[in-house]
Amino acid sequence: MRDVRVVLIGGTSNTGKSSVAGAVAERLGFEHRSTDGLARQPGRPWRTPEHEVPPHVAEHYGTLTTDELLASVLDHYERLRPRIEELITDRAEPGAPGLVLEGSALRPAWVARLTVPRTAAVWLTADDTVVRERVRAAGRYEDATDAERHLIDRFLARTVRYQALMLDAVEALGPARVDSGGGRTVAQPADAVLTAAAARVRPGH
Repeated sequence: MRDVRVVLIGGTSNTGKSSVAGAVAERLGFEHRSTDGLARQPGRPWRTPEHEVPPHVAEHYGTLTTDELLASVLDHYERLRPRIEELITDRAEPGAPGLVLEGSALRPAWVARLTVPRTAAVWLTADDTVVRERVRAAGRYEDATDAERHLIDRFLARTVRYQALMLDAVEALGPARVDSGGGRTVAQPADAVLTAAAARVRPGH
């Protein structure tokens, strides 16, 4: 791991990227950042004690088809790509602070084309059933109204569709893939990410 200064952790929503990235960053003494912090597409469409769903978010998920939702988020990720690549390049420089960067915006196809040294990339995946359970638990699906459930279902449909698209790219390019579902603790996928990073596993190599 001495020569790895940037660890990239991709994956669809609710695969545990934030928790795993936080654990990896703590062990390495690196900074942990999310691509969501660079610019955020309409967020998760469910209420929390501190957060009401903004009208524009409800409209986004309530009116668009799954294909339209997927196209919208992919367009958002493409617009983010130059900023993400700049961040990765800066942090891979000798003497720069180490970085664990996680987010769905880390798409396998373009990460595979990066020529930045001292980087490693891993994608977290989970069975669709696990993702569905996590999304519904986060959204308190059992207690939600029909209108709230509809928004959660739309988010979930996009999430599952994005993972299928991502998996096709991961399998074609051969980057490291870590299963974060099935009752695993945060430490288990974090260990696997560190092992992959230590081996300098890079997509397409």
